[in-house]
Amino acid sequence: MSDVKDLSLAPAGKDKIEWVASYMPILNRIRADFEARKPFAGLKIAMSIHLEAKTAYLAKVLRAGGAAVYMTGCNPLSTQDDVAAAMAADPAGFTVHARHGVSDEEYTEHLKATLACCPDLIIDDGGDLIALLHGECRAYGKNLIGGCEETTTGIHRLQSREAAGLLDYPMIDVNDADCKHLFDNRYGTGQSTLDGIMNCTNLMIAGKTFVIAGYGWCGKGLAMRAKGMGAVVVITEIDPIKAIEAVMDGFTVLPMDEAAKVGDIFVTLTGCSDVIRREHFEVMKDGVLLANSGHFDVEIDKGALREMAVEVWDRKPNIEGFRLSDGRVLNLLAEGRLVNLAAGNGHPAEIMDMSFAIQAKGLEYLAATRGTLKPHLYAVPREIDEEVARIKLQSLNVTIDELSEEQIAYMNKVE
Repeated sequence: MSDVKDLSLAPAGKDKIEWVASYMPILNRIRADFEARKPFAGLKIAMSIHLEAKTAYLAKVLRAGGAAVYMTGCNPLSTQDDVAAAMAADPAGFTVHARHGVSDEEYTEHLKATLACCPDLIIDDGGDLIALLHGECRAYGKNLIGGCEETTTGIHRLQSREAAGLLDYPMIDVNDADCKHLFDNRYGTGQSTLDGIMNCTNLMIAGKTFVIAGYGWCGKGLAMRAKGMGAVVVITEIDPIKAIEAVMDGFTVLPMDEAAKVGDIFVTLTGCSDVIRREHFEVMKDGVLLANSGHFDVEIDKGALREMAVEVWDRKPNIEGFRLSDGRVLNLLAEGRLVNLAAGNGHPAEIMDMSFAIQAKGLEYLAATRGTLKPHLYAVPREIDEEVARIKLQSLNVTIDELSEEQIAYMNKVE
């Protein structure tokens, strides 16, 4: 039985899902193929995802392939209640445990309830399902063939688990597929993070100093867009190679100790903890905006900020004001959680079409190879990446060259 906020919200959620589906041609093609072949017939799929319209449509594609689908959120603030209701009310049959704004305890209970189906396959976003399957929910993994992990944070957790010899299931590294990180992380995060910030603040980007912590693919995408909107962009990094990239891309690189003094808007995208800390709050300008686009709400030290504040109040939806003893006010957006989802609508549909196509094909690969893969973190097979890219090009009416047989022979020649 599903646990959602209000089933009467379902019509609005249904409209959202139908809207994004009309802009997801890759998934539409995969759905038609899955409907014909039923690669997941008899299988149960558990999903811990940002439960909004695009992820809901991915669930529909998997259901079309014959799977029984169980869904929950992967962040307490990223679930959209109308979409959750629409999925719970869908006559195709989905089990949904997700509500916006749940406590940490309720969030964990929803994860456990989703795993209670003893899934054959999982889709994880951030690694919470796989952590439970190796801990107190180990019994629920008795049927597990394997799963796919969506995001950088989840991949880091899987790599650490595998390095410690504690990974018990085959997992597919969706995040590092080219058709995921090159587009989702860069173009998706770049646009949706700015969407979230502007949606809840209604303030200018142009002319402001925009400090970005982390120059991975997400940071690169955000820097590109902030610069395009007229911001002065400052990058903070711990990786010397990425720092050089940022300099050569035309950005100022500073340590956070210095960037904290000049920034107007701060966004963390590192996957690490305590990136912005007490010593940084102490020197920030009055009125700064603090936001995070990393998976967990640990990049901005909310505890220190709360300890320093003499007054804390909700200034407007998704903006919390922290007044310090000297009168300065620092503004925290979306509780330091993923600002693009907690205060916005997440990545554009056309971008997630590519990422979720990788997810769907990755699960199909796991189902087809069941029993043959050892516990390990596997790369997405190259043929899946290229298939998704070719379908995307076709949807854009773009054609590319192909090597002739003579060119292939030349490239393969041994001298």
